[in-house]
Amino acid sequence: MTPAVPTDLLAERLRRAAEVAAASDVELLLITPGTDLRYLIGADGESHERLTCLLVPASGHLAPPALVVPRLEAPGYAGLPLDELGVEVVTWVDGEDPYLLTSDLAGGPTRVAVVDSMAAVHVFGLRDALPEATQHLAGPVLRELRMRKDEGEIAELRAAGAAIDRVHARMGEFLKAGRTEAQVGADIEAAIVEEGHTSAAFVIVGSGPNGASPHHDVSDRVIENGDVVVIDIGGPLASGYNSDCTRTYAVGAEPSAAVREEYAVLQAAQERAVAAVRPGVTAEDVDAAARDVIADAGLGERFIHRTGHGIGLDVHEEPYIVGGNPRPLEPGMAFSVEPGIYLDGAWGARVEDIVVVTETGCERLNNQPHELVVLG
Repeated sequence: MTPAVPTDLLAERLRRAAEVAAASDVELLLITPGTDLRYLIGADGESHERLTCLLVPASGHLAPPALVVPRLEAPGYAGLPLDELGVEVVTWVDGEDPYLLTSDLAGGPTRVAVVDSMAAVHVFGLRDALPEATQHLAGPVLRELRMRKDEGEIAELRAAGAAIDRVHARMGEFLKAGRTEAQVGADIEAAIVEEGHTSAAFVIVGSGPNGASPHHDVSDRVIENGDVVVIDIGGPLASGYNSDCTRTYAVGAEPSAAVREEYAVLQAAQERAVAAVRPGVTAEDVDAAARDVIADAGLGERFIHRTGHGIGLDVHEEPYIVGGNPRPLEPGMAFSVEPGIYLDGAWGARVEDIVVVTETGCERLNNQPHELVVLG
């Protein structure tokens, strides 16, 4: 395992995690494999039934960070700069209790924070091994680190955006009347890899009435002439940073005047929301910028989801661009701006770009046309 970021930056992330934990009145962070572990020490992989767990004591505690890992999986961590990071590696074998081992290393904390994605079997095992400690979620601590992307992370998101743009630029190769959504989706999935991703995280091909379901996926429905089709696609680069971009197309024929008119409302809403992005503006303000345009056109009930979500090592992460989120935007925050309009039983449309907050506004990371493009 080789980290995608310099060792000194990983060390800085560990230090900051310990500081934010202390400021949050948390004595110990417990982090199992997933994107939080990858962010902190460069370790890629998933959690299994055998416990692997990084212990990060809050600032002011003398114990060093430690990685509890099954001996049979330890070779997978050999390429990480754990010695340079001051992380003690403690292995265990089947038949030993890794939760008690973790408890021994923890040193009797009374407030611990477990990573949000930790499997329940590990949450309960650690709870039983640390009966004096109350468990809390580590998300509020770690999101304070991950929400603001550094220059290296922004460069990866920029590369991911360009890669998914190249897939959308090829949509005329795939999206044709007479093909099923599943056939189109399979070609798009292959193109996502061809254009630089390691895999396709998701492929949504919502044709005709299926476009009115925002998370439709694909089906055996045959795409017809005149269909409006929502294409929402994305995936990770080798670094783990993700793309996510939606465009809406018309297939085989010019859409009706009514469709053109309502799509123009959506396009204007997306532009208004992107224009609203700058430091100090709140997440809910950006949501309102899009929502107000759609509501003013009498389509408010057709916009049924938040305007956006943060993106990075996870496709969905903080900050969420939604009503009720008063968090001010800050430089380095990266998120989608993706209003939609959905007419049940008829058609739907969505336009989505990833943006990064800059010192004076934002940088748009997706640059394919926003108009309702007619293919075929």
